[in-house]
Amino acid sequence: MHYLNLPALINDLKRSPPAGPIALVLVEDDIEVQSTITHLQKAGFARVITFAPSDMALPEDIDRVDHPVLTDAALPEIVNAVMAAVPDIWLHYCYNAEYLFYPFCEHRRVGEMTTFAMEERRDSILTYVVDLYAGDLRNAPLAVARDDAFLDRSGYYALARTNETGAVLERQMDFYGGLRWRFEEHVPYHRRRIDRVSLFRAVPGLKMLPDRLFNVPEYNTFACPWHNNLTAAVCSFRTAKALKRNPGSRYQIESFHWQNSVRFNWQSQQLFDLGLMEPGQWF
Repeated sequence: MHYLNLPALINDLKRSPPAGPIALVLVEDDIEVQSTITHLQKAGFARVITFAPSDMALPEDIDRVDHPVLTDAALPEIVNAVMAAVPDIWLHYCYNAEYLFYPFCEHRRVGEMTTFAMEERRDSILTYVVDLYAGDLRNAPLAVARDDAFLDRSGYYALARTNETGAVLERQMDFYGGLRWRFEEHVPYHRRRIDRVSLFRAVPGLKMLPDRLFNVPEYNTFACPWHNNLTAAVCSFRTAKALKRNPGSRYQIESFHWQNSVRFNWQSQQLFDLGLMEPGQWF
């Protein structure tokens, strides 16, 4: 299906809402678009909808919406419009060359996870963005290589999140690490966080704010008050790509490797072992 604009998609969703979770993929370039879509389809999303500039060539058989995605306002605009059209549906957003991993994803579908989350009275699942990067930048100058992908096994930390008056917010933290931490001199401060509430249930009145948090504070929490909840990870080449494309950092980075680089094996167990996601009470 090809929609010429966002309103056309919204009208269609209102007429025929899907029966399961929806994945929204913002396509910024032509790198690993199909692998991103395939990964989400295998996870069990009822629809995988891509958003891309109208002049970008993409495979004709994908679910596509022509929409400018290279602005800071694009994500909240898309998410808020879709949420209003499909209340009670779970949504996931990501960019191309990003891959959602969640507990036991090798043999459990995403709908099973969201059902469990609702049984725990949770309407959102915190996802950490785990940076991926190619092991050899000579063979992969844009740092994207699925068969030679590495990640950082350490260097992650969290700080208490505060409001505009400096008061600490309950069960909310700002998480940092990965390439945005190691190469922070090339990353604007407001883009350094790696926490992302990218899996959530649309409810009436819910809005994504410009900082990509939500207007309902509970959606921004990492756990409920009574125990830890499951978390997930978005394994992403996006930061590595940006650092190798940015003229200010391109020639200063000869390799992303350091002593804490490990090869990514594309399995959820590795992310468990590294503490980058947890199953909570889901077994």
